[in-house]
Amino acid sequence: MGFIGRLYEYRELLKSNVKKDIRGKYKGSFLGVLWSFINPLLTVVVYAIVFPYILRVKQENYLIFLIIGIIPWTFVTSTISYGTTTILGNCDIIKKVYFPREILPISVAVSGLVNFFISCLIIFIFMFFSGVAFTKYIVLLPVVALIQFILLLGIIFITGSVNVYMRDLEYIVNFFVNLLFYATPIIYSVDMFPDQFKWVLYLNPLATIITSYRDILYSGRMPNLTSLLIVGLFSFCVLIIGYLTFRKLEKGFAEEI
Repeated sequence: MGFIGRLYEYRELLKSNVKKDIRGKYKGSFLGVLWSFINPLLTVVVYAIVFPYILRVKQENYLIFLIIGIIPWTFVTSTISYGTTTILGNCDIIKKVYFPREILPISVAVSGLVNFFISCLIIFIFMFFSGVAFTKYIVLLPVVALIQFILLLGIIFITGSVNVYMRDLEYIVNFFVNLLFYATPIIYSVDMFPDQFKWVLYLNPLATIITSYRDILYSGRMPNLTSLLIVGLFSFCVLIIGYLTFRKLEKGFAEEI
């Protein structure tokens, strides 16, 4: 309750930080926030050429299949990347002004969520022009996004606070995020694996999240609610552990930075 109370008290600061993160990310660039659309689209173009035509991947509507994986993954990479460095990146204001330090990672995660929902327009446009039907299960899209948001916020609570004491962590995190890309069914389907080995893939919670997006948007069916509930509970546990870690380590932020 104290956490919620602090957020409410500093809600205007949170709003301004979220706006700053969204607008400031591409500040000074000619295309501005359009890069939120262009970056994932350029990635999709590369994979859409390499996999169907060069590696001969057989997947119906592969472009839509790919976009539905790339857009949520962009949410993952941008949030973890900026969230890991957010405390050090705001060291000047931390030294000068008191405010709940958790505002910083929360604003990164919220701005990432907002950018994700904006980028979903790309998915909807491609679905419309490709003839992929919208179904009633699209109402579950915010639920999956919320679970992903909770998981990412818990992660950056940990990485953002630990990075203050161990500056090499951001490079280690980026390396493992790049590895995780290939361990998550983004450019390939879970169905490529034999049933007896699929459980290994689903040890990665992001596999369930990406698959749920595809169930809703690509296949037009109900996602596996049991798996989604398990990942949701796991994400909530990560959030609690992350927040407690952050609160423990934030006491030394001013001295370390």
